[in-house]
Amino acid sequence: MTTINVPTREEVSPANQALFDRLKSSLGTVPNLYATLAHSETALGSYLALQNAKSTITGKAREVVNLVVSQVNTCEYCLAAHTVIGKMNGFTDQQILEIRGGRASFDAKLDALARLVKNIEVNRGHADQALVDAFFAAGWTKANLVDTIVAIGDKTVTNYLHGTTHVAVDFPAAPKLPV
Repeated sequence: MTTINVPTREEVSPANQALFDRLKSSLGTVPNLYATLAHSETALGSYLALQNAKSTITGKAREVVNLVVSQVNTCEYCLAAHTVIGKMNGFTDQQILEIRGGRASFDAKLDALARLVKNIEVNRGHADQALVDAFFAAGWTKANLVDTIVAIGDKTVTNYLHGTTHVAVDFPAAPKLPV
């Protein structure tokens, strides 16, 4: 079995070293999954550009997407990271668990988002039209739908990277969902 290491700053290209420095300055660390992207000369920069691009899906809504997609893909790394980030965005522990299950009963608009995101992810992009209609009925726009799909793609990239590389999770483990 080939082991994929988490590269150090010294092991990556000068361009990626600059990105490591920027991440360390803003986050205080370079998360292992970001560092793993730096095995490629271009992937880390491309991913950060995608993740930080302007979007109509921001803050709590973005974390709903991140948590639902990561749960569907059983990505323990992203679930751990986005549990922390979800709390930073004001979600409670109970709300985060509910969101991971594809619901947000505490907020009708976020609930429509969570339900649609789970359906899109489970059905590999083939959404149930009733959930799309419910998304719009909850007040979301066509721009929000497109940006939601881009956000799903963003999170799927890191879910798949972790699922393939199994790099160490450097965030506190996310709690298991109740059965």
